[in-house]
Amino acid sequence: MFKTYLQLGFEHILDFNGYDHILFVVVLCALYTIMQWKEVLLMITAFTVGHSITLALSALNIVVFDAGVIEFLIPLTIFLTAMYNLYIVSKDHTIGKINYLLTLFFGLIHGLGFSNYFKALLGREESIIQPLFAFNIGVELGQIIIVLIVMFCSFVFVNKLRLSKRYWTVSLSIIAALVSLNLLLEAKFW
Repeated sequence: MFKTYLQLGFEHILDFNGYDHILFVVVLCALYTIMQWKEVLLMITAFTVGHSITLALSALNIVVFDAGVIEFLIPLTIFLTAMYNLYIVSKDHTIGKINYLLTLFFGLIHGLGFSNYFKALLGREESIIQPLFAFNIGVELGQIIIVLIVMFCSFVFVNKLRLSKRYWTVSLSIIAALVSLNLLLEAKFW
């Protein structure tokens, strides 16, 4: 059972059909360099914590949200993260600790996006602790793979091909913002 939920969490993050999570992790990484890998991993873990909290609360029927609202809020988190990146770059600000809190909060929203499916998978499980733990380890591992890919690409483009870090961040953020705007328009919230 542990392996099944671990694999499910891993596939959930790396599923190209649900690319919103991949896009969110990519845009989170856009501000950082490979030398800041510890900060990125801490931030990704904050996302997983938020994700797991709402998954647990939803699985226990403590928190219930309309799927259409969540379908709207998830791309909104991507858009807001992209805008935050552009703000930081445009003002030459340093990345603040608020980024961790925003990521934790956005993780809460993203966790709700998968909660109905997760509840259905749990079925008649007596305890959600082991499935939730395994699932979130899978989520974290999937996110680490995305982070490694983005950090490697950043290293190649910025350090080896001498693309400016600013241009790298702006490019990823604009792409993420445009894709998220499309997802916002497609959301069943309207």
